[in-house]
Amino acid sequence: MKKKYFAPSEMIINEDGSIFHLHLKPENLADKVILVGDPGRVALVASHFESIECEVSNREFRAITGIFHGKRITTLSTGIGCDNIDIVVNELDALANIDFKTREEKETLRQLTLVRIGTCGGLQPYTPVGTYIASAKSIGFDGLLNFYAGRNQASDLDFEAEFKKQVEWDLQMGNPYVACADRDLLDTIALDDMVRGVTIACGGFFGPQGRELRLPLKDSKLNEKIENFSYNGMQVTNFEMESSALAGLATLMGHRAVTVCMVIANRLAKEANAGYKNTIDNLIEKVLERI
Repeated sequence: MKKKYFAPSEMIINEDGSIFHLHLKPENLADKVILVGDPGRVALVASHFESIECEVSNREFRAITGIFHGKRITTLSTGIGCDNIDIVVNELDALANIDFKTREEKETLRQLTLVRIGTCGGLQPYTPVGTYIASAKSIGFDGLLNFYAGRNQASDLDFEAEFKKQVEWDLQMGNPYVACADRDLLDTIALDDMVRGVTIACGGFFGPQGRELRLPLKDSKLNEKIENFSYNGMQVTNFEMESSALAGLATLMGHRAVTVCMVIANRLAKEANAGYKNTIDNLIEKVLERI
């Protein structure tokens, strides 16, 4: 069987042999990857490393590979949004599974373990500020997975249908999908001190999350319906902006992924912690120990 060839226009390699956006070379990438949104948080994760092997940065993408308790780990910033997750996960997969010399897919899959550490808004009384939530399922308002073959196979279609029915979803806002975290990785990372929740990944911070400033919303009651949604004992626990793309793409590519977030605002209580950066290090330490 002829191997698939990836043309220079499809997989762009920089002159120094690094992948186009991330500026990482294949030898720089560890099997265990911790993703964060803020480039500044990469240094916070890496501050726990005993040694650092390499550090590169380009735009919002900053990466450091090093050793933590004998484990080789890459920590990488993605910036904000599922569009950036599309860049990051595709380029990480290329680094792992495409031969940069021949531009052909490798014969054996190299599986990556991807854990995203982020912040979110809690939606339930039992997710107050400071709660850690591990996203067992992620409802993607972003629509990213709809552009890939296998979208339905990588989605919980029954959950998707029930969600759209209960919240009276308007298709003008796109077609949401429901991606699932890797079950074993979820158990390993969440243990018994994180809420295993249903996360909505939004395509924006304001309107898509029900925040109304000067522009009116398409469905002003959507958040209320989301908060009241229940299916098989599960409720929507939080809003963020990346988990669905990460879980969905990882599933399609054969990688293991989960998102864990610290609640920094509770939409029901209308409370927020703007100084969360001082406390998220506790979550980082838990992930480093468990990954």
